[in-house]
Amino acid sequence: MVTFTVFYDAHVLYPAELRNCLMHLSLIGVFRAKWSADVHEEWISNLLRNRPDLTREKLERTRQLMDKSAPDALVTGYE
Repeated sequence: MVTFTVFYDAHVLYPAELRNCLMHLSLIGVFRAKWSADVHEEWISNLLRNRPDLTREKLERTRQLMDKSAPDALVTGYE
């Protein structure tokens, strides 16, 4: 049973290895993951700035897979 919630900041979603580890922990029920569209935009923008070999399209696919795998994770209305 999941007893606590973790809000993922852009700093833990980039680099990919940490993002993958945290997503795995969330998906197996260690904790509930939360993030926002602003957090997604921040990690994607930073990654594109540092890795010109990547495309926004590829990173948006990662974003979509994250949102799909944890449908209740996207926080809205906090502004």
